[in-house]
Amino acid sequence: MSRLRARCPDCHTYTAVALGPGYECHACGREFGAGLVRVPRAWGEGGEAMEEAARLPLPYPEATVVEEGSLGEQNLSIASDLPERPLVLGGCCCAHIGAVEGLAARNDRLALVWFDAHGDLNTPESSPSGNLWGMPLRMLLDSGAVEPLDVILLGSRNLDPPEREYVASIGLRTDASELEAVLDGADGVYVALDVDSLDPAEISAFMPEPGGLTVAEVESLLARVRERTEVLGAGFSALAAEPANVEPLTRFCSVLGL
Repeated sequence: MSRLRARCPDCHTYTAVALGPGYECHACGREFGAGLVRVPRAWGEGGEAMEEAARLPLPYPEATVVEEGSLGEQNLSIASDLPERPLVLGGCCCAHIGAVEGLAARNDRLALVWFDAHGDLNTPESSPSGNLWGMPLRMLLDSGAVEPLDVILLGSRNLDPPEREYVASIGLRTDASELEAVLDGADGVYVALDVDSLDPAEISAFMPEPGGLTVAEVESLLARVRERTEVLGAGFSALAAEPANVEPLTRFCSVLGL
């Protein structure tokens, strides 16, 4: 399906047409700030609940649903047919790889704000589980799609020892006070938000971790992102398939100007 035409969430017909970074429905006239890219596949054992959550009804025009047989094919499919301003809904955090690669190819310098309770910085050799969903940020850094100084990891509180060593070795920023330093000078930013970065009392995650950010704290951080640079895309992942999750996700999109 072409990214230039999408399914309107109100009309439920393919009458939303890309106009610049957003979409406008020719049937109802509604305008949207991004095109929705659904990526249901969870690359690990027992991720079926995440796959179901990727079908939650976010109020954005559905540009494409990506379901490929390998992670490499998934990344290529997303990157090659990416809306001008994508809103990705995973699945696991691997859903963000193709979007980041696609946006990095369009821009000289892409900043990446990665919210996650876990590091997503493992390799096949260091991972305790072998699940690919624990490796996407490391894949992006190792491939050179983004540079370490252009990345910040927020909300992390359960990193494996090899991940902690890697963070120290490359100087990866993990403190919100350094957010502006990551964004300054970038052509724009992609925001990848694994909802387990939030307190489980605030939102339902596939793999909840005690503690974490509040919805209000995330909104404040996202507002700082939007104030500092252009939001080129965003995505959510690792949700539980709870309809109540739609409301905070929609709020986050609004703060980002999507």
